[in-house]
Amino acid sequence: MFSKRLMGCVLASSALLALSACGGGAPQQQAPQGPAPVGYVVVREEPVQLTTELPGRTTAFETSEVRPQVNGLVQARLFVEGDVVRKGQALYRIDPAPYEAQVASARAALTRARSSIASSAALARRYGELVKINAIARQEYENAQTTAAQARADVAAQQAALRTAQIDLARTTIRAPITGRIGRSVFTTGALVSAAQTNALATIQRIDPIYVDIQESSADLLKLRRQIISGQLTRDGNARVKLMLEDGSDYGPEGTLRFADVTVDPTTGSQVIRALFPNPNGLLLPGMFVRASLVEGTQSKAMLVPQRAVSRDEKGQATVLVVGAGDKVEPRTLQTNRAIGDNWLVTGGLKPGDKVIVEGGMMLRPGMPVQGKPWNPNAKPAGQPPQQGQAQAQAK
Repeated sequence: MFSKRLMGCVLASSALLALSACGGGAPQQQAPQGPAPVGYVVVREEPVQLTTELPGRTTAFETSEVRPQVNGLVQARLFVEGDVVRKGQALYRIDPAPYEAQVASARAALTRARSSIASSAALARRYGELVKINAIARQEYENAQTTAAQARADVAAQQAALRTAQIDLARTTIRAPITGRIGRSVFTTGALVSAAQTNALATIQRIDPIYVDIQESSADLLKLRRQIISGQLTRDGNARVKLMLEDGSDYGPEGTLRFADVTVDPTTGSQVIRALFPNPNGLLLPGMFVRASLVEGTQSKAMLVPQRAVSRDEKGQATVLVVGAGDKVEPRTLQTNRAIGDNWLVTGGLKPGDKVIVEGGMMLRPGMPVQGKPWNPNAKPAGQPPQQGQAQAQAK
């Protein structure tokens, strides 16, 4: 009997303690919530440099295929494959013996022609004196003059033949037509080559500077030209171009835009844009794949909105929330052109001075009151848990 009374007292005491801990059993009223805090950015018109990234291929600034201009056997190769050769440097030597004989023969024929011109000229002078006194017929005098003229013509022909033989003899030494890096030699010593062959002996390429051929849609180029003509974009005389290499690294030195091809490729609908880059260390080689960042121009009155502030509705349209009249949330539908860094380039849906909500807009609905402040991208977002060191300091 006593144990039952003791247990009842204990239960009653526990109930009293529970009621006192809960505030005597009275329901606690929830404090009313105020306007939601948000961070916003003010839309402004500012000049923005527009760039586009396009694929491209490197192309040698100059390319020359080394070919023989005379027939014969290759006696020697006078360069090291892969080296830089200078214009006029000897590369191959073809057997010169047949061409030396041609030079000697042409020189002998010229000597014979010159001796003939002396005698025919002397005969023409003598006949000129005799014809004056009617000692010979005038026909003989005219024949002598013709023979002297033919002798002079033979001398000129033999001089040309000698010059041709000398040119052929000089061509037995094949020289570099340009300065550049020479590739592998297709023909070796002892090979028979001819002036009419299709295969080149070697190829020389000048790669400093070097071209980059960029493919861009003709429709995009047409749009760019219209924007420049209308004054929406301003462009420098030599647009700058940056390169990204195959491994994703930045090339470094900037290039300049040279020209856009005047023909559109009918199969791809694109045009070739050629840019020129310095290549003093030979890092860029012909045929490499690169990505070129091309500066199209500067838009003087552009509006940028952070990408984190933009969402998509069920129709796929870009939308943002702005702090409207009475500090209430208003939705806006945007027209965006392109991404520039972490921002969208806005072409419609906003006007300068609008306050676009960037932070704190996850649970907002149109018409809700908000308490806005300028957004600081470097500040810690509200509600973010403290770092471990800060938590330990607060615990102490």
